[in-house]
Amino acid sequence: MIEIRKIESSRLPSTDFSALEFGKAFSDHMLICEFKNGEWGTATILPYQELNYPLSLHALHYGQAAFEGMKAYRQINGDIALFRPKMNFERLNRSAVRLAMPEVPEDVFMDGLKKLIDLDREWVPKEEGMSLYIRPFLFSSSSFIAARPSESYTFAIITSPVGPYYTGNVKVKIEEQYTRSAAGGIGFTKAAGNYGGAFYPTRKAVEKGYTQIIWTDHKDHRLIEESGTMNIMFRIGGTMRTPPLSERILAGITRDSILSLLRSWGEIVEERPITVDEVVYAAENNYLEEAFGMGTAAVVSPISTIGFRERDFEVPNSPEGIAVRIKKALNEIRTGKVADENGWMLKV
Repeated sequence: MIEIRKIESSRLPSTDFSALEFGKAFSDHMLICEFKNGEWGTATILPYQELNYPLSLHALHYGQAAFEGMKAYRQINGDIALFRPKMNFERLNRSAVRLAMPEVPEDVFMDGLKKLIDLDREWVPKEEGMSLYIRPFLFSSSSFIAARPSESYTFAIITSPVGPYYTGNVKVKIEEQYTRSAAGGIGFTKAAGNYGGAFYPTRKAVEKGYTQIIWTDHKDHRLIEESGTMNIMFRIGGTMRTPPLSERILAGITRDSILSLLRSWGEIVEERPITVDEVVYAAENNYLEEAFGMGTAAVVSPISTIGFRERDFEVPNSPEGIAVRIKKALNEIRTGKVADENGWMLKV
């Protein structure tokens, strides 16, 4: 059962959808559910508001926190649909297990999510290229600073109408000093600390004129792993190549969807270790035909430049390329312009 307390007056009329900054405007309602005394309580949907927690909040001190990123889309017939939400539910709970947090019940996540989106359906943008970004998250909410797992936890969902995440050319730098994740660590989770730890090296790359970082392995920085907050794909000599999933790489839902599309189109796809040397060699010898990031926020983000050891390599970015074709195909599925043959969309 989901309790619902509606807002008295919507903030929708005062929200300028033509000037949205990603993740800064929030819808009228949110969902919250508390885990206390070894069990989950009743989930409640209530007006979006600030929460009252003490400075001894456990998550602030020990980082027991994980989140998901997903989207709801306005379809051409006016329906609202979610893209593969069950995979987000499953991934959040994989993160929870690794971070010693209780798993969120499926009815709380799935039923609560659908009710929340239905209640705020007018917040799902009608404009082309826009969507409602959804942020489910789980954090430790006990009030103590002893270095041990929390006793209480909070699960919540907030939503935000958004436009494109990146605009313009995306320049990336191959990182050889800092590491996003390591073997035996939490790189495969969407733990909050994974992202906080990436801010400093990313800022250093931005100061040199890049948009993001290509992360490499923790051991000797030979293997390419991810690009910023996204999975990464290369087209080299007509073959689509992406690093295989591991305990250091997030199992991206967009990644999985793109691999399915590529294989259905008859493209040659390889999920295998990719070395920095082979990408640089391909770029030097004109074998690197495309490179792009894959993730929820930007969906597909074509890379125009790869920087490595003070050298920049330009990457072809054709309007007839695979990245553009993928983005168009996913958009048509999500907005109902073509049949959802994979059963990816869940109507609200």
